[in-house]
Amino acid sequence: MTVNWSGPRVVVAGIGADGWDGLGRSAREAIATADVLFGSSRQLALVPEQNSAGERVAWPSPLVPALPGLFERYAGSRICVLASGDPMFYGIGVTLARLLGANALRVLPQPSSASLACARLGWGLAETPVVSVVGRALETVLPELVDGRRLLVLSADEETPAHLAELLGRNGFGDSTLTVLEQLGGPAERVEAGIAKQWQRSTGDPLNIVAIECVADPAHTRATRLPGLPDELFSGDGQLTKNEVRALTLTALAPAPGELLWDIGGGSGSIAIEWCRTHPTCRAVTFERLEHRRQQIVDNAAALGVPYIDVRGEVLEELRRSAESASPDAIFIGGGLTQHGLFETCWSQLRQGGRLVVNAVTAESESLLLSWAARHGGTLRKFQIYRAESLGSFTTWRPQLPVTQWFVVKTHKAVP
Repeated sequence: MTVNWSGPRVVVAGIGADGWDGLGRSAREAIATADVLFGSSRQLALVPEQNSAGERVAWPSPLVPALPGLFERYAGSRICVLASGDPMFYGIGVTLARLLGANALRVLPQPSSASLACARLGWGLAETPVVSVVGRALETVLPELVDGRRLLVLSADEETPAHLAELLGRNGFGDSTLTVLEQLGGPAERVEAGIAKQWQRSTGDPLNIVAIECVADPAHTRATRLPGLPDELFSGDGQLTKNEVRALTLTALAPAPGELLWDIGGGSGSIAIEWCRTHPTCRAVTFERLEHRRQQIVDNAAALGVPYIDVRGEVLEELRRSAESASPDAIFIGGGLTQHGLFETCWSQLRQGGRLVVNAVTAESESLLLSWAARHGGTLRKFQIYRAESLGSFTTWRPQLPVTQWFVVKTHKAVP
């Protein structure tokens, strides 16, 4: 939802832990002359009463659904919004730009917590990835963990460092160093460090950011953002696109930041999970008709750091219920190929320029791929993977089922 804002420009002023003393002249003037001052209770308390005569309104909870009503109520007023540090860095400024439009805002940033943390640690800000777990699952940190890498985690509260240490220990990064930086820039600033698997630090301040210097256990299975994760990282009943074919399939799907995938016949969720692991903004909906498999997709997605995957039931039934589903950028069909109307429905939902990838292992399914390729074009190819296995005291090559793959971009009309 957006608000048609016609009042004075809303000033969004960043304020740090140093409070009023750290504000520049423009921010002080905006606060002092505002008719109404929005912010969290903590942020409002940083402004002395004598420096702000306007009405003070603490953010309600939940915040985002309440914003349109708040701004409609104060339409015409001079509004100043307090934000932590840089309002456009995981802050309220981003939300307000979507709600009111960028032209309705005047943003006055302070240094972000990430900038201050890198300044304290001597790290290059441009080279340091940042993950926010504010309102997000802690597991979203997992895809960023690589031996020797440094990253920052924006904490949800004072419990985050301990939970993070436990997460690292369970996932082969227990020897990593955690540095907790609290109340950066303020008089109560504190910095403490320790090893994840030995973490015994008492609960500290809720306003903190955690720096991680990653050290991986070489015996732990390595999981990067590149497609083709080892099969053993996925639990389930064996309904799994094997890692060699999975890597080739993800390459054909060609995920890009922000894109949406439909994974038809999710099984263990491996395609949707690897799609989302390629970039934090990639999204996926996976359709799986069996309830126990839907649960294993949920479990695998959480264990591999992408718990936000949307897991639904059988695709045709789900689309009948929700006719307004967003058009995907890519579709993978790994099951149910012979189901009447499945391909036609998926093709009609795919956006122009979108990619469709279909894998088949049976002769019946393969014949369908040949007929669809004759109508829509695209590329047909067949893979067969051999894996080495013991044969007595010798080694032999054991063939996997051959996989026929059809890849097509939706840019041309079908041949009649």
